[in-house]
Amino acid sequence: MDWLEIFVETTQEGLDALGGLLLDCGLTGFIVHDPAEFHDFMIDPERNWDYMEDGLAQEQEAHPAGITFFVRDNLHGAETLAAVRAQLALAKTREGGVDLGSLEMTMKNVKEEDWANNWKKYFKPFPVGQKLYLKPSWEQLEDAQGRMVLQIDPGHIFGTGAHETTRCCMEELEIFVREKDRVLDVGCGSGILSIAALLLGAAHADDVDIDANAIDVVKENMARNGISPDRYTVTAGNILSDQALLDRFRGQAYDVVTANIVADVIIPLTALVPQMIRQGGIYLVSGIITDREEEVKAALTANGFSLLERKQEKDWVALASRYEG
Repeated sequence: MDWLEIFVETTQEGLDALGGLLLDCGLTGFIVHDPAEFHDFMIDPERNWDYMEDGLAQEQEAHPAGITFFVRDNLHGAETLAAVRAQLALAKTREGGVDLGSLEMTMKNVKEEDWANNWKKYFKPFPVGQKLYLKPSWEQLEDAQGRMVLQIDPGHIFGTGAHETTRCCMEELEIFVREKDRVLDVGCGSGILSIAALLLGAAHADDVDIDANAIDVVKENMARNGISPDRYTVTAGNILSDQALLDRFRGQAYDVVTANIVADVIIPLTALVPQMIRQGGIYLVSGIITDREEEVKAALTANGFSLLERKQEKDWVALASRYEG
């Protein structure tokens, strides 16, 4: 199977933070490019080699600081790239702290405009849980096996449903969503979770994502599934840093709040959710690598949530909790 090579540019001081971000997105193998470290290596009098290809030293020292990682050229790789892109966009909005530089992401061995459509050949209809059948908008589905069909086209935004984190969250929605529920989806991406909730009986969903492109993508996907505009809203912004946006959702007493993001976002978000969820409301979080699970559980406990259920697929964990106040 082919691999895609991706490079993310940052500053020398931003390398550790960028590495942590990539780890939270499930990437465990990457190459760190640190020009300063290479320079130190070159002037080390104890180095044990005496030949280097012409121009390589100059090329390495001129190479910007950053990290190269690889993803498979398939649907899972597309989801991983979308998740990384979303977290890079979020990192750019954070004020203070380490200078992360441009965080520009470059595809090294394929043109991005080609990949934007090529990955679709891997996306085929498949069942999720006991009630839903997920179908890309461009595919035909002859037999839904008596399930509700959810049509989706994520564009370049996270949310095909193929990733373990999304599937786990959709399975939790099937268990916990009730008729007439009001749902808030933070980091909505393509809108897949709120669409699933509405198909499962929820009355209304509010979506929010840091990527402004999500607005059009969510609207298009809602229309594909026959969901009228009066049953949802979609907003772009960072609920962690935008007080006006937070005020929009504060006091709404949602029955269900979902967040399929990463631990570094879920943990501070969990401190805000009590302002938005009703007593006894359900809080579903996913996108958590197993190494960060205990930190998320601690945040849930500290903010008045009791753990109801845990799901795990591969190295990813989803947690369902109830707000006890």
